[in-house]
Amino acid sequence: MVKEKEQIPTKEKKLLVGVIWNFSAELKLILMAFLVLCTLATLLPFIPSSFSLSASDFRFCISRFSSAVPINTTTTIVEELPEKTTKPAIELDRVMDNGVIKRSFTGYGSAAYNFVSMSAYRGGVNSFAVIGLSSKPLHVYGHPSYRCEWVPLDPTQNPISTDGVKILTDWGYGRIYTTVVVNCTFPTTSAVNPENAGGNLILHATTGDPDRNLTDSIPVLTESPNSVDFDLYNSTTKQQKYDYLYCGSSLYGNLSPQRVREWIAYHLRFFGERSHFVLHDAGGIHGEVFEVLRPWIELGRVTLHDIRDQERFDGYYHNQFMVVNDCLHRYRFMSKWMFFFDVDEFIYVPPKNTIDSVMESLEEYSQFTIEQMPMSSKLCYSGDGPARTYRKWGFEKLAYRDVKKVPRRDRKYAVQPRNVFATGVHMSQNLQGKTYHKAESKIRYFHYHGSISQRREPCRHLFNDSRVVFENNPYVLDTTIRDVGLAVKTFEIRKIGNRLIRTRQ
Repeated sequence: MVKEKEQIPTKEKKLLVGVIWNFSAELKLILMAFLVLCTLATLLPFIPSSFSLSASDFRFCISRFSSAVPINTTTTIVEELPEKTTKPAIELDRVMDNGVIKRSFTGYGSAAYNFVSMSAYRGGVNSFAVIGLSSKPLHVYGHPSYRCEWVPLDPTQNPISTDGVKILTDWGYGRIYTTVVVNCTFPTTSAVNPENAGGNLILHATTGDPDRNLTDSIPVLTESPNSVDFDLYNSTTKQQKYDYLYCGSSLYGNLSPQRVREWIAYHLRFFGERSHFVLHDAGGIHGEVFEVLRPWIELGRVTLHDIRDQERFDGYYHNQFMVVNDCLHRYRFMSKWMFFFDVDEFIYVPPKNTIDSVMESLEEYSQFTIEQMPMSSKLCYSGDGPARTYRKWGFEKLAYRDVKKVPRRDRKYAVQPRNVFATGVHMSQNLQGKTYHKAESKIRYFHYHGSISQRREPCRHLFNDSRVVFENNPYVLDTTIRDVGLAVKTFEIRKIGNRLIRTRQ
């Protein structure tokens, strides 16, 4: 019995050794792998950071290994589908409940857009103008081009196309985006869409990039059947709706409601009943300013465009070059004369003249420039006594003119819009006809620089002298605009009553 008990552990030991011996190869492999891992863990801190293994390296190794070992599997071939290109949704302009025209801007392309379309208008029986933005680096380093195509709605008629002529109106001022006006004139003796059957204008915008020359085909204008009044483009048979139309630049910042009230009342009286004012809100028409404009909008004397969406596209001064060009072409055939100046500037003609007589004398010119009279925006005339001075309107008390001699000052201008292809902020360089630069004896403008954005009492210093020197700058008392203050106030009361009497600074 004792011998049998001693033999049992001996058999178990032999069995264990046999098992280990039978799997010795696998155990060696496991031990070797463990040794390699320990070695890598020890050496890893000493490996330079530039050396790295990516997931693609491991996939490459595995693919090499798997290709060497045939595996019986069932392979399913999946056809790759082309990526869907999502076209931007085209938002149409719409008139909101308060009478404001909500404008839309649609970008095409990628990164800095190849072309940002704002608007397109018919410029004649066979010409169109397309207004928008484009990447400025694209125009600096590439050779972008434009081609215009007219596609009739009638399928039996053939499309026609022509090369577009681009005009860069803000060259030297643009930022990420530059303003582009594309003129599309079709070489045809008859009208485009002569039967008034409708059609679409397509702008083919090519980047001209040597590495990646892409073309975006952009539908910029649709004419529905019987929507075109061809008599509108015949100057001898159609009278314009307005004699004078004001095209304003982008309004931004915290504008003073009282200064806007004074400016609009002054100029509505100055230009008369056959005038219209188009303003563009780039963030400056807050609630209080809109309440100042509301009575005039309701009377049909002012149109307000909401252009705040253009802020997404970084252009010069809230894309004001694009805005004024849109205004030019939108109202081109509605007004005989079109004026371009700012809301802190007041147009003036000397006594015994009227705006009508002055414009009649300049009728042979397509454009004339207007000389600036710079006014102080903080020096006030106190001849009426301090208490009464503070109750007066801004242009009544800001009566000191800067007479420091300088080489030149900025000018503003007016054009006969039918003769203009594209325009700028201080004048147009793309027009047919003559420009007149010596109109200072006939018409001028008084500039109260910065006063429109001061939401406080403008008078910082009071004087009762005809000549003063302030901060080493000479000023003279000039009551030209001040003298019409009472007439402007009377005009406002007669037209809209006392609705704005409680307007704040």
